[in-house]
Amino acid sequence: MFRAICQSIADRIPGQCAVCHCWPRNPVCEPCVALFAQPCHRCTTCAIPIHEDIRQCGACLRRPPPLDACVAGVHYSYPWSDLIVQLKFRAQPGWARSLAQVLRSAPWVEPALEQADHIVPMPLSAQRLRERGFNQATELARQLAPDKLRCGLLLRIRDTTPQTALGREQRMRNVRDAFAVEPLRRAEVTGARVVLVDDVMTSGASLFAAAAAIRQAGACHITGVVLARADPPTAPSC
Repeated sequence: MFRAICQSIADRIPGQCAVCHCWPRNPVCEPCVALFAQPCHRCTTCAIPIHEDIRQCGACLRRPPPLDACVAGVHYSYPWSDLIVQLKFRAQPGWARSLAQVLRSAPWVEPALEQADHIVPMPLSAQRLRERGFNQATELARQLAPDKLRCGLLLRIRDTTPQTALGREQRMRNVRDAFAVEPLRRAEVTGARVVLVDDVMTSGASLFAAAAAIRQAGACHITGVVLARADPPTAPSC
């Protein structure tokens, strides 16, 4: 209740756009969203930018991921990379609301949310959750579809080495078997359409490992919905 009251008061206070600093604006004004969040043609199963005349990238054709679909809101670049840092590392979970609005406006996100039975945030390790005090993926998912949010359905069952300094293949090995569906809730997953939500997708290793665990539990369709996609150097620009 107190949190809702504070948010209601904050909504009435004029503020600057975090990007262009215009007054009075939303946390990110509409012109900045239009400029920095332009739609991009992406691979349907890993969300990297690809040419408009193809549906999937070569990597997904060679090694199909356990996702049926994957959509991304924006490139992991300025200004979104800076705002995600504010959300994750500077204890500002309030950014989740504005960033979720940006994500929801991206192509194919709204249909994925509407068709889903369960919205599942990517779980953090227990240590990272203690350090941060919140899970940024949970905050995004709560803003996207609170009625379908299923916290605790997907578990991180072992801690992993931080992914930042690892190559793609190392990342894949690092998170293999790191996730599992809560055994007492497997029946919720069987035959269900599941949306996995995360803030940033880099190699896709964590998202794919989580999707594999959900697939093993019997989900009939899995879509990855990520706020920002870190594009590989070889990806075409949009």
